[in-house]
Amino acid sequence: MSYTSTPVPAHVAAPAETAFPREEGEPRAVYDAIRDELLLDGRSRLNLATFGTTWMEDEARLLMTETADKNLVDTEEYPQVADMEARCVRMLADLWHAPDPSHATGCSTTGSSEAAMLAGLALKRRWEQRRRTAGRDTERPNIVAGANVQVCWKKFCSYFDVEARLVPLAPGRLHLTPEVLAEYCDDRTIGVIGILGSTFDGSYEPIGDLCLALDGIQAATGNDIPVHVDGASGALVAPFLDPDLLWDFQLARVASINTSGHKYGQVFPGLGWALWRDAAALPAELVHHVDYLGGEMNTFSLTFTRPASHIAAQYYTFHRYGYEGLRRLHLASRHIARGLAAGIADLDLFELLTEGDELPAFAFRLTDGAHALGLHERGIALAMRARGWQVPAYPLPTGLADTWALRVVVRTGFTPRLAALFLDDLRNAARTVMRASVDVAREGYAERLAPAELIPRRPSEVTGTHAL
Repeated sequence: MSYTSTPVPAHVAAPAETAFPREEGEPRAVYDAIRDELLLDGRSRLNLATFGTTWMEDEARLLMTETADKNLVDTEEYPQVADMEARCVRMLADLWHAPDPSHATGCSTTGSSEAAMLAGLALKRRWEQRRRTAGRDTERPNIVAGANVQVCWKKFCSYFDVEARLVPLAPGRLHLTPEVLAEYCDDRTIGVIGILGSTFDGSYEPIGDLCLALDGIQAATGNDIPVHVDGASGALVAPFLDPDLLWDFQLARVASINTSGHKYGQVFPGLGWALWRDAAALPAELVHHVDYLGGEMNTFSLTFTRPASHIAAQYYTFHRYGYEGLRRLHLASRHIARGLAAGIADLDLFELLTEGDELPAFAFRLTDGAHALGLHERGIALAMRARGWQVPAYPLPTGLADTWALRVVVRTGFTPRLAALFLDDLRNAARTVMRASVDVAREGYAERLAPAELIPRRPSEVTGTHAL
């Protein structure tokens, strides 16, 4: 049987959505048409679902525009950009207490997903090398992480043939904790993934305690298991807001760390970083040598050609803000997150899962009483979208999959005024959803409950005394 496309008769016009344009367009007309269509998208500043940066200074935007035509991988042609990338790696190594920041081992990536893949590959190759040296097989490697791990780690395991041992959550335990490690780790575990800033609720996993537990496992079994810290969000928050927290290369068991420059690194989406403790933590066989761009260069990535714009922007933000400036920005975000969480806790329909005191992000849910009235987190999310807010509603991972949550991420650009408006809109959305639920249910007990009584309007929520 032959599978060929049927020619379209010349007199039949193909739909505009599928036909490749035949004629040139006037630049401004094409721009205006596309810009008008993009107006239908949500407003990024009101997107409380994303951890990605949605605000940058004009100078940073200009630098991104001026370097968008430079190929980052072409280090021979653009040596200054390549040097800026290396300087950023060294600055991160210093921030994360690497043993020798002046000879840091790391690279930029397109985001934390690629960085996680590279770190996972390094863990796998190091494990394989140790096994071969000991004369043992290299079959059935596994990683251990909490079920709250970001989907990139599931992709890594699927793409590179590694078993994902994901520890289920439990009531009162929203992430990986040390007491469960012994049950899941064995001599085929290539590494434990500790998450500094859970996507689901903004909480930090206790990296130091995980390392201590693995020390005990090594003493009992001889299995020396390294830790990779997925600091996609938290690795550029904790150094500034929680400087005494032990989570980075100060812990000898931490072999590598990734982060997203496009999250709390203040750069628009498209930038990640992967760093290793030292050169020994990154197997040399994973680094490839290229000479066809006009000079000798090394590359370790899952991609190749990329614009230099994100490197220029990251270098700008590091020098523009410095330690004190980033601390100021993140402290303001945490202050707003905690105040907003407190305001939501005062609304009788909601209860907090986290409070925004680690990442400037927190999760909350409807109370059992609200569920009994027929309300659901998805209804709240839809009602908030009608006002322009994008608030994700989702079930928690394995172990707590029957629990749904809503999440708020506070980033630079989310002002106290926006927080106060959000709180008012959330109150009104809950009233709207509850009225609709009562009208549909027509239950006697529900009709006797006035929506306004369940959601009191407190003066403090309007004036902002909840740290807004």
